[in-house]
Amino acid sequence: MEQLTRRKTREIKIGKVRIGGKFPIAVQSMTKTDTRDTCSTINEIKKLEEVGCEIVRVAIPDEVAAKNLKNIKKEISIPLVGDIHFNYKLALMAIDSGVDKIRINPGNIGEEYKIIEILKAAKSAKIPIRIGINSGSLEKYIYKKRHESSIEVAKKMVSKALSFIRLFEKNKFFDIVLSLKASDTLTTINAYRLLAEKCNYPFHIGITEAGTLLPGTIKSSIGIGILLSEGIGDTIRVSLASSPLNEVRVGYEILKTLKLRKRGVDLIVCPTCGRCEIDIFKIAEEIEKNTLHITKPLKLAVMGCSVNGPGEAKEADLGLAGGKKLGIIFKFGKIIKKVREEDLIKEFLKELRKIY
Repeated sequence: MEQLTRRKTREIKIGKVRIGGKFPIAVQSMTKTDTRDTCSTINEIKKLEEVGCEIVRVAIPDEVAAKNLKNIKKEISIPLVGDIHFNYKLALMAIDSGVDKIRINPGNIGEEYKIIEILKAAKSAKIPIRIGINSGSLEKYIYKKRHESSIEVAKKMVSKALSFIRLFEKNKFFDIVLSLKASDTLTTINAYRLLAEKCNYPFHIGITEAGTLLPGTIKSSIGIGILLSEGIGDTIRVSLASSPLNEVRVGYEILKTLKLRKRGVDLIVCPTCGRCEIDIFKIAEEIEKNTLHITKPLKLAVMGCSVNGPGEAKEADLGLAGGKKLGIIFKFGKIIKKVREEDLIKEFLKELRKIY
């Protein structure tokens, strides 16, 4: 498989998952549940595991949530990351509860001794820390102003990240992951580009607060896609105001598009035009719904007519091309059957089950 040239980064272990170096770019998400609610949080994480989430982060708003991490971790299979803001004691409790990584913004933890306490605990537990810088928190410590250009904000984010890196390294802590997120796509891209020139720690990339499903997917795909195409990024999260399952699915679609990961179905669907004589929208939606569980890399084609249909379908592992109230099914480039439109989905799925 053709690969983009990736930035050389330090290898970091997060539970059973390794990132950086030559390891695959990992897909992450974050639960939307109340971490104090054990059952709902575990259930959501298990659903995330099913769609391929490889690392999951949970919010830790108070001591009850921090203590509950033990119960959650016992029931899940993927690495668990604790997300802490402001209260350094919650970070210490999360580490004591067995998380595989913590994420902090050192700028809102407070006095330096508190950060050092976290570093000592994480080093003792042999877990990494993600330094998470968000543009929205810059006002507190480097006087971010409204209407600054994306490059000006990016430079401030990088400056602050470097100061935290120096503090970590001064205290002999090197298991660092970095993120520099903004809700503005260009600011995010500029920040990661600048920091990539300054260090070799792995990056977790994403566009924070990207939006609802459609605009959030577009913003994230452009921002994450540009960075990945330049070799920048070791883990990704698509931050959507939507189900976390969608975050994972979009994440894999980005990686598949850039040929950085192979997982699940690559569904090629024609947009239709006046030549289409079958209900291609209904057919495509049904096939997509019935293939979400497939993890084997497969290329499927759903085409509406004979203009591009047969050619695209022949390139696929399995495909169909429509005609007037009927369709032709192709497997590995060969026509295997002609069926009525009303039987097309059923027959297509029957053939699909034979190859995965």
